[in-house]
Amino acid sequence: MSYGENLWIFFLLLAGIIVVPGMDMMFVLANALTRGRRAGIAATLGLMAGGVCHTLFGTVAVAGLSRLIPTVSGAMLIAGSAYMMWIGLTLARSSIVIDRVDGDIAGSRAVFGQGVVTCLMNPKAWLFILAVYPQFMSPVYGPLWPQAVVMGTMTVATQFVVYGGLALAAARGRDALVTNPGLTVWVGRAAGLLLMAVAAYTLLRGWSQL
Repeated sequence: MSYGENLWIFFLLLAGIIVVPGMDMMFVLANALTRGRRAGIAATLGLMAGGVCHTLFGTVAVAGLSRLIPTVSGAMLIAGSAYMMWIGLTLARSSIVIDRVDGDIAGSRAVFGQGVVTCLMNPKAWLFILAVYPQFMSPVYGPLWPQAVVMGTMTVATQFVVYGGLALAAARGRDALVTNPGLTVWVGRAAGLLLMAVAAYTLLRGWSQL
């Protein structure tokens, strides 16, 4: 298999895992709907920063730690689900009104930080890296770090297109909520409940792996 064919298959797997609804997607959607476009983009950028960290981890794993890291996968699932449960509970208990929080720079910075942590705590991403990176990053194609740059660029670009597009679409739909603060509150709470549901499912998976 040529390097180009190798990257193409990697991209198909990468796109497939990113477009599947999960913690990251729900996090972007919740912030875009309740806080607007700026928060949705901040959430997306945070996830992209987390994607860079995943690439670094994948490179190190391929370089020599791939036999050790899988032993902590169950604990990672539980930690990730607990963090997402906390975010979901916060949203579910919130009373966010759109026209009072839109454009909050400090809030956007907080959302970015949450996005980084959300991505790093997302077990779907770690499992993807552990399962896929050793298959597509190989000394056969040359030094590992140039390969990491290419795969990392593909990762953050795909995240930007998928999550950024979702954030913009959700922010547009949000305009209809501006004149109805009560509905906005319930949208935020519903998003929080969905996050908690995903986190609960992940918690059960992590527990079963201990």
